[in-house]
Amino acid sequence: MSDDGKPPELYDGLRLHQNENTGGCSPRVLDALRALRADQIGVYPPYRATLEACARHFGVDPDSLLLTNGLDEGLFAIAVTLLAPSPDGTIYEALVPQPAFEIFEFDTSIVGGRTIRVMPRSDFAFALDEVLAAITPRTRVVFLTNPNNPTGVSMPMADIRTIARRVPAGAIVLVDEAYADFAGRSFVPELGAFPNVIVGRTFSKAHGLAGLRLGALLGNPVLLNPLRRAVPVYSVNLAAVVAVQAALEDLDHVRDYLRQVKESKTMLYAACERFGLMYWKSDANFVLVRTGAHTEAVLSTAMARGVYLRDRSKEPGCEGCIRITTGIVEHTRQALAVMGEVLCAAR
Repeated sequence: MSDDGKPPELYDGLRLHQNENTGGCSPRVLDALRALRADQIGVYPPYRATLEACARHFGVDPDSLLLTNGLDEGLFAIAVTLLAPSPDGTIYEALVPQPAFEIFEFDTSIVGGRTIRVMPRSDFAFALDEVLAAITPRTRVVFLTNPNNPTGVSMPMADIRTIARRVPAGAIVLVDEAYADFAGRSFVPELGAFPNVIVGRTFSKAHGLAGLRLGALLGNPVLLNPLRRAVPVYSVNLAAVVAVQAALEDLDHVRDYLRQVKESKTMLYAACERFGLMYWKSDANFVLVRTGAHTEAVLSTAMARGVYLRDRSKEPGCEGCIRITTGIVEHTRQALAVMGEVLCAAR
């Protein structure tokens, strides 16, 4: 299922609603997948070479890295390990600054924890004081997303440090860095000084491997070891194991995508200014735009043209907003043409 609950087969057009790399993976990935032999597919996958390649990529020791079947599996492992009620019936809490990736609250609920939402500020600047005020002795996880989804706004690294110092013993801070490749900065280099912080990364976005499902948790081995027991054995499939090694050998492909993302965002910002639309400058591969009274018309017209955009108007602070993936430049041009069709007609 897609993150808006609709089967993916409904989206045969231009998918600008899921923040995917619509240009796809490196050709080297396809070559590596074609080279798989029947005997390799018939056995469980080996992980050591992939683990070491990913550890080098992130600049950590292999013991400080846990590969997962998509970052979603890693997030669920955190919920299972830390947020299930205690034997005496204590209900643990997860703090989730809003707006946020829906899976944080979903996973917390599934395992029997309680989500404490922290409402956003009007400009989406990170609400540090409000997060600190929400911490209690029952806080076990603080879910942070940097850059944020759906706003694309980054939080200061200093705020992550402050929260990590203020959570109770036994609690962790999870920093979801699914879009860190686009922001060009990460908390990973600071993990040695903050043993209660785990960083989540994914190869779904910049590397174009969303369909193969490979994510990673990075942190102190003492924190990761209990999570390893919550992840099924061999949950990462052979195709992902082979693909990510090939992807990491072709970082020029990633750099070209990052270049197009930057150009696409500049194009979208300029269009929003021409149309008089409010938007937030993004450190990710998408932009949140307030289309207001035109939201439904933009979404429905785009869908009729085979261009799928994401309605985020029900998220806290996002009333009248849509989120547009800004990746391949030609795809951004197609989205802007649809927006222009609707907004010019409305004048």
